[in-house]
Amino acid sequence: MAMTKCVDCGNEYSDKAVQCPKCGCPNPNVELVDNRRKGVWSSGRLIIGIVSIILFILILFQSCAAGMSNALQDNNATSGTSGFVLAIMMLIAGIVGIATRNSTSNITTMVPGGFYWFGALLTIGTGATYGDLPIWGGLSFIFGLVFIVAGIKTKKLNKGGVS
Repeated sequence: MAMTKCVDCGNEYSDKAVQCPKCGCPNPNVELVDNRRKGVWSSGRLIIGIVSIILFILILFQSCAAGMSNALQDNNATSGTSGFVLAIMMLIAGIVGIATRNSTSNITTMVPGGFYWFGALLTIGTGATYGDLPIWGGLSFIFGLVFIVAGIKTKKLNKGGVS
């Protein structure tokens, strides 16, 4: 473990620490280490955000078709509405995920995960008239899981832990 000297108080501490334990001065060398560590998670959040926006269009059209079919058949099924809300949740989560992909706050990293999971929750038991909806819900759950894990990893990085 290499040591670094604090520019404010002169205290020697680990070069992996986020700040000097004595005076709290930020470690100027940590930013490079953190960017390298979070690079995979940041890229993953960007890719998932883009895929979510593309899936929004597909799910939206399928939901409109399922809703129209449900209305014409007068079967009281709500899968079209559930799919529409899932599509909106995926759009919001994708945009927020892209906007916060380089955030060092674990809360802003986890917010898209909540949107993904809320959308996935709406798809439980809705595959009777819209067979693809549970698949999109499962994918939304997985996307949310990635964002939650990224938030946990970000929290560990902010505390100076090695991930």
